[in-house]
Amino acid sequence: MHFFHYKKNRLHCESVPVAQIAEAVGTPCYIYSLETVLDHYKKLVKAFESLDPLICFSTKANSNLTLLKTLTRAGAGLDIVSGGELVRAQKVGCDPKKIVYASVGKTPGEIREAIRSKILMFNVESMAELEAINRAACQLKTRQKIAIRLNPDVTPGTHHYITTGSRQNKFGLDFETAYKLFMESYRYPYLTFAGVHIHIGSQITDSRPFIEAVSKALRFIDSVSYAGNPVEYLNIGGGLGIVYSKEKPQTAEAFASKLMPLFRSNRRLKLILEPGRFIVGNAGILVTRMLFEKRTREKIFWIVDAGMNDLIRPAFYGAHHEIWPVNRLSKTTRREKVDLVGPICESGDFLAKERLLARARPGDLLAVMSCGAYGFVMSSNYNSRPRVPEVAVRGRRFEVVRRREKMSDLLAAERIATGLLS
Repeated sequence: MHFFHYKKNRLHCESVPVAQIAEAVGTPCYIYSLETVLDHYKKLVKAFESLDPLICFSTKANSNLTLLKTLTRAGAGLDIVSGGELVRAQKVGCDPKKIVYASVGKTPGEIREAIRSKILMFNVESMAELEAINRAACQLKTRQKIAIRLNPDVTPGTHHYITTGSRQNKFGLDFETAYKLFMESYRYPYLTFAGVHIHIGSQITDSRPFIEAVSKALRFIDSVSYAGNPVEYLNIGGGLGIVYSKEKPQTAEAFASKLMPLFRSNRRLKLILEPGRFIVGNAGILVTRMLFEKRTREKIFWIVDAGMNDLIRPAFYGAHHEIWPVNRLSKTTRREKVDLVGPICESGDFLAKERLLARARPGDLLAVMSCGAYGFVMSSNYNSRPRVPEVAVRGRRFEVVRRREKMSDLLAAERIATGLLS
């Protein structure tokens, strides 16, 4: 569900016409519906109510400060993967005891700063990382909670770039190594082995891979607990899929109904979830304007002002995003099979290929749907293009929550090495 809809053939975000926003801020631009964000978060809270989990939004999905503040005010924690995301979590006032820190490559500086910030725990990916966190905690004269990330060797059937729970991936530890670490936890006197973490991938629409992975994790927890190493937390990660086109993903309620029976004999375990895409994916759109139409013998190209630097998912993953006209014409409007392409000097610069779309003309606005997750956060300045603005909507109001970059921003961190050119 989302709050993008037509009123009298004009696309609205909640109660604001999208064309009004585009007129005010220009195109391309990202637009987010805060009511959609809250609605999806609350559905997860309600679905898992009986287990009272800590729901840590996956910051990497969308790190906009207004979205993060909206979620933390509603009670969410944050799942972070970098020092920069820790700074964002601090900026929005997230309770540090609701922050979990993942990533296979945490630097010594990032580890120290997170410990100083008194985060809840690190999700540990390797023995070397475990030693680094223990060393940092020793230097800071404190004790730090950690969770061991298991690699459950479960393949969820999603794109191979976003599969993270099979043995071929860089993430997590095999069960034998993880068990040995729990048994030898005394070797890490500045760490508390508080939890177990799994995360098998993203955009998963079937409950079976989750059930398999969680079942394996629970059996592992039983084995280390029987050996005298009680586990306080089980973090089951995120990965719930959304509707981009014809997908039929699980609802929060259906997902919870499949998983909660697994916890009936494990009531003492504290559950952590790390949803990202499920909360924000359908809460955002990218608005672009058609510049030119180009017809060849083989193709019809609609060239728009948004490119792969603004939204890389179609080029990177072959991802599908629905394309909606901002101003809808009559149902009898002729449709054409077109490639929607951007201005970047790459053949991979496309937003949609071979798509049957209602006839549009240069100057018309188009909405690329379901861009709230992994949209702006993966954008870049490729081709020296300033990054686009982000706009948040709540009811009848909208605000620019990140301004469009200026040309001067592109040059601000650079200098010409005149001494090397003489």
